[in-house]
Amino acid sequence: MKFNHFLSAYYPDTQYGAKRFFDDMVAQAVLADSLGYRAVSIPEHHGINILLTPSPLQMAVKIAAETSNVEIATSIAVLPIRDMRIFAGEVIQADCLCDGRLVLGVGRGAFKYEIERMGVAMQETRDKFDESLEVLQALLTQQEVSWDGDYYKFDSLTVMPRPMNQQPPQIMIAAMAPEAIYHCARRGFHIQTAPLAGNHQLLLDQVAAFQRAKNELGAAGEHLRLSVLRTMWLTQSATDSANKMLQVEDYYKRFDNVFSGPGEVHNGAIAALPRQQSIEDLELNMMVCNRNEMIDKIGLYQEAGIEEIILSSAIDCPQQEVLEMMQRFAQEIMPHFSETKTATNMRD
Repeated sequence: MKFNHFLSAYYPDTQYGAKRFFDDMVAQAVLADSLGYRAVSIPEHHGINILLTPSPLQMAVKIAAETSNVEIATSIAVLPIRDMRIFAGEVIQADCLCDGRLVLGVGRGAFKYEIERMGVAMQETRDKFDESLEVLQALLTQQEVSWDGDYYKFDSLTVMPRPMNQQPPQIMIAAMAPEAIYHCARRGFHIQTAPLAGNHQLLLDQVAAFQRAKNELGAAGEHLRLSVLRTMWLTQSATDSANKMLQVEDYYKRFDNVFSGPGEVHNGAIAALPRQQSIEDLELNMMVCNRNEMIDKIGLYQEAGIEEIILSSAIDCPQQEVLEMMQRFAQEIMPHFSETKTATNMRD
C-alpha cells in the first residue's frame, strides 16, 4: 500500500491571501517528501474557492524544486478547457523541470459552474475529452501531427522540445463509473477514482473493473495502478472526530453546490448549502477516525486490491494542524503498511 498526500487546496476564507495559500501547499509537499509518502497530488479548479489551483503544472515545477523523491501528480488537469497544441508543450516542459517525477492525471472536469464559464458545454465534455486525449497522446509521442476531428483541425506540426528520452510522463485518467474504469485501464492508462458517497460495494465494483482490464492486458498491464481518493483525518479523540466531521460536512456543503447543485457562487466563494445526507451517513464514507479505526479501514482497502490511497485533508484547519496530522499519520499508520517506507517512481 502506498500513500499519496492530496494538497489541501481549500480556501474558505478568501482573505487568507494567495501567496500564503500556495506556500502552505508547498510546505505540505515538502513534509510529505521527508515523511516517505509516495506522491503528492495537485488539484485544478478555476474561479471557486475549493480545490483551487489554476495551474497544476506550475505548482508541480515549484514542488519539484523543493523536494527530492515524491512523484508529483496533477489531480486532475482538465483537458476540455485547454488547447492540446499548447498543453502538450507545457507538459513536456514541466516534466523536464520535475526531473521525470511528473504523473499527468487528466479528466473531463466535474463542475458545470466552472466548465461552462470556460466556454465549454458540460454535455460536450466527454466527447471533447476523448478527442483531446487522442490529440495529446499523438503530440507527445509523434512528430508532424495533423488533425481533422470534431474539435481539432490543424495542419502538421511537431511539439518542441520533445519529451525527455522520448518518453512522455505516464497518464492517469480520473474515472468513477466501473465501465469507464475498465475501458480506460484496458487502453493502458493508470486510474484515479473515488467512490464519493457510494457504498463499499461501489468501491469493490470499481476495483473489479480495473482488475478485469489489467488481467486482460497480461504482462502489458502489470505496471498499471489504481489510486483511490478519500477524505481523511487521523483524529486523537472522540471529540476531535466529531469536530472534524463538522468541518468535513461544511466542506461538502460547498462541494455538492458546484458538483451536483445549483452552482451558487459569489465573488468566487461557494455558498454552503444544506445537504440531504445526514452527517452520520457522511461519516460512513469518510476516513475521519482514530489510529485503530484508520488501520482497520486502510486494511479493507488493501484487501480489496487497492495499491494507493490519495489522502485528502482539505477541510478548514490551520496549516500547522494539517502538518501535525501528516506527521502523526506517517508515524502511527504508515509503519503498518511497510511498502510505504520508500517512494518509487512510476517509470521504474
